[in-house]
Amino acid sequence: MLDLQRLRALHAVSVHGSVGAAAAALGYTSSAVSQQIAKLERETRTVLLEREGRGVRLTDEAWQLAGTAQKLLAIVERAETELEERRGRPAGRLTVAAFPSAARGLLPPVLADLARRHPGLDARLSEVDPHLSVDLVAKGAVDLAVAHDWDIAPLPAPEGVEQAVIGEDLCDLLVPAGHRFAGRTAVRRSELGGERWVCQPPGRVCHDWLLRTLRAAGHEPDVVHQAEENPTLVALVAAGLGVALIPRLGRGPLPEQVAEVPLDPMPVRRLYALWRTGAARRPAIAETVRTLQEHWPRASSPGPR
Repeated sequence: MLDLQRLRALHAVSVHGSVGAAAAALGYTSSAVSQQIAKLERETRTVLLEREGRGVRLTDEAWQLAGTAQKLLAIVERAETELEERRGRPAGRLTVAAFPSAARGLLPPVLADLARRHPGLDARLSEVDPHLSVDLVAKGAVDLAVAHDWDIAPLPAPEGVEQAVIGEDLCDLLVPAGHRFAGRTAVRRSELGGERWVCQPPGRVCHDWLLRTLRAAGHEPDVVHQAEENPTLVALVAAGLGVALIPRLGRGPLPEQVAEVPLDPMPVRRLYALWRTGAARRPAIAETVRTLQEHWPRASSPGPR
């Protein structure tokens, strides 16, 4: 008999790409995941992982077994959903993936609220890129994801994944306090030429949106500084090193050296909750989505300076 937990460990490595990332997603240590897979190799008399540089790669047999594991885990999920549905209350473990600003600005009070009202629910958060999180839901690596898209780059939901809108996050132009736009009631996108920009690295949704938007307005962006986290971008603007377009969610209070100016039209990104269709009847999913929507109005407000 193949052990389900060992199959779960192999499936996690296939989804997350490394033993360390799989361990973080499962809440285990890397050595524990390695031990589970070593035992699975002995049970199956098959090599599943091979060393490749500093990491590992799955063998062809491992990929085949990981595909079977995904089907078995889906069956287990359906059984757990039916039991939870019969009880009529959220319970059990719920793994949630969210992009950084949602993990910082929205999820903490949501998770605290869920823990207070539903002590039988064990919700666990992982911070991931929004596009990766959708794939993690589809593959069964997480139960629910909070992701976002922009007006010019809609978020695709693969087959077997359902979604609900949480809310709309407005995006402001942030400039140094002495900038020519500081104090303006609005700035048109056509006026943004010649600015020095700070933004996230290439491949990130916000970076791609900035380039596409400015190019559509006839400007080639001059990106002089790149950083992953919005607080770092705000600090760069405060130092007078450029301007930035930053959403309000999770941004926090702005320092006195930074002025907030609305763009006309104002950029908007939409937040979604996503989950597998097979888990749609699970009370934990429905309650978490409802709680996300309930907390959204406060989380999306810019807050005091």
